[in-house]
Amino acid sequence: MVHRNTRPTVADIRAMKVRGEKLSMLYVTTLDEAAAASSAGIDMLSIEGRFFSPEMREAAGRCFVQVGLPYGGWGKFDGRHLATAEDYLRAAFHFTAMGGDCFYCAASHDIQKALCDNHVPVVAHVGLIPSYITWTGFRAVGKTAEEALKVLAAVNRLEEIGCFGAELEVVPDRVGEFISKNTTMIMLGMGAGPGADAQYLFAEDVLGHTDGHRPRHAKTYRNFAAEYARLQAERVAAFGEFIADVQSGAYPAPRHNVPMADAEFECFLAGATSARA
Repeated sequence: MVHRNTRPTVADIRAMKVRGEKLSMLYVTTLDEAAAASSAGIDMLSIEGRFFSPEMREAAGRCFVQVGLPYGGWGKFDGRHLATAEDYLRAAFHFTAMGGDCFYCAASHDIQKALCDNHVPVVAHVGLIPSYITWTGFRAVGKTAEEALKVLAAVNRLEEIGCFGAELEVVPDRVGEFISKNTTMIMLGMGAGPGADAQYLFAEDVLGHTDGHRPRHAKTYRNFAAEYARLQAERVAAFGEFIADVQSGAYPAPRHNVPMADAEFECFLAGATSARA
């Protein structure tokens, strides 16, 4: 068991899989979310490169952090889209120095292998892959034997390359369990059933940030949307009261003003009048 005051390593995460321990994982975007995850004892965080910073690493505390390397049109690093293995290596080394523990990469196998060959812990993606969504549409992947075998083949190929893990998204639970038990990689399940090595959710779903559609696998534990709506109503009300005070003269009140002794003000007036003469 990893001591709760230390940050897990790749070796620790692998050992947890071997022992059959279930990992918790959240996608976070803010310092407050990262700090709360660390305080709660979440094992792993997924943080996109555009949100990752020394401050975010500090907020994440003891959490093992997966940094998302931008892919294609999904984001930029150092002002440019990542296209070559050299681009990805430069970004990975940059975020390694900042404290990233592993790196999500949805690029081609040759780029993923280049990262692995340079001892970068790589997390790939199988099943429903949002950056490849035009090939499948937003739907479960692997519900037929033929398609499930393709997911398994993709996992086997990633293991051969040397990937540390893979996000396993929206596949049948029995397929997720079989794959997780038959690979040395850490399978980060998002809608892949209880047999995955980690259960991975977005903090915004856990906290109920958004209204409207939520994926089948999402579970909401708090209603932050209602709290945000209440706070917004309070903002509007406070701003309206400020306007009313300005218009009525109630603000600023004497306590908000800087006082000046009468003698000093009389001297000021005399000097100002003399200057205008």
